[in-house]
Amino acid sequence: METPPASHARSQNEEHALNVADQPRCRSCGAPLAVTFIDLGLSPPANGLTEPGDAGRGESFYPLHAYVCETCLLVQLDVFETPEQIFRDYSYFSSYSTSWLQHAETYVEEMLRERGVAPGQHVVELASNDGYLLQYFIRAGVEVLGIDPASNVAAVARERGVPTIDEFFGRELAARVVADYGPADLIVANNVLAHVPDINDFVGGIARLLATTGFATIEFPHLLNLIEGVQFDTIYHEHFSYLSALALVPLFARHGLAIFDVQEIPTHGGSLRIFVGHAGKRPIGASVTALIEKERAHGLDRIETYPAFGESVMRVKRDFLEFLIGARRDGKSVGGYGAAAKATTLLNFAGARTDFIRFVADKSPHKQGRLIAGVRVPIVTPERLRAERPDYVVIFPWNIAAEIRDELADVRAWGGRFVTAIPKLTVDP
Repeated sequence: METPPASHARSQNEEHALNVADQPRCRSCGAPLAVTFIDLGLSPPANGLTEPGDAGRGESFYPLHAYVCETCLLVQLDVFETPEQIFRDYSYFSSYSTSWLQHAETYVEEMLRERGVAPGQHVVELASNDGYLLQYFIRAGVEVLGIDPASNVAAVARERGVPTIDEFFGRELAARVVADYGPADLIVANNVLAHVPDINDFVGGIARLLATTGFATIEFPHLLNLIEGVQFDTIYHEHFSYLSALALVPLFARHGLAIFDVQEIPTHGGSLRIFVGHAGKRPIGASVTALIEKERAHGLDRIETYPAFGESVMRVKRDFLEFLIGARRDGKSVGGYGAAAKATTLLNFAGARTDFIRFVADKSPHKQGRLIAGVRVPIVTPERLRAERPDYVVIFPWNIAAEIRDELADVRAWGGRFVTAIPKLTVDP
């Protein structure tokens, strides 16, 4: 066999170096990412709703390709849009969900009653949104501070009397908050850790902000439930990471923190609330050990578990499309409810446009009159849904389906039927 010319060898070496440089790396431990968890193709940013005036223009689509790190087991997307593009002008306002407000109020009551939070202490919430949670601490006389990068949402919180800094959180901002307000006795971080591209800077900021004897509670959808419930529609570009205890223990340890307690809660299709403190300050509870054992029992410690997720996702897609095609052939009309990010992922992955779903109703005025990105399905008021009376109403935020069915109880009065696609296609009788 002839030896290739030196120039050809250099070309191959350069190509290899380029491929290695382009390979995504784990945002937690830095290892190269090579194992696919699920590839949902190209999709627009899920909360980047399209204005009607822009309907004739192009929009950006990015790969929705989730990897799992073979070293630390963190499931994650690569970063395609900057946090500034995604979060500075945000369309989600927490206070429009009745069940989420109830969840927040119950949480505050537990912190006051069972976890030692009291007037005179300092509570900081990261991703505090429109003040939906901190308002309950204020009523109890607890000093609070909200931090949220979405300026439009933070303005609503301040109008509500919740002091809010509209910046991205990390080590630098944590140091300024400690200097200006003092350390936090409790840090609340609900459904934000998954949204952070620089997860080490964020967790490092928690370590810097947290008082020596303080603790943080961090809530996030549990990766185990995502897999078991085929919740692939919770995968979208602003969710950079998909979290398990197995992946988080080494991340927190890297910053001198430890998980000392955990609660399994029903929000978002099954979430975890972990309690985190400075390492060595609190004993590690049996709940933490039990959770890690549970994750191991379901195979989350084995890399081969992760790629197997794909076939379940394809089954859901096929069943959803078969329903839409069948309804169309039968002359039935289909509307949707809840213009959540889940709707953007599902509709774009399925390729379902207005020929299948005429509109999606939502009670948030911040979404009404806009279009779901990619598929350009119009977002309308609930009154429009009631006026048009579709034969089927697809509930996209399946995690609050019971709340939506109660709000739209009159749908059944005109013979309408509710549909959910995940974890499997279900059409209410």
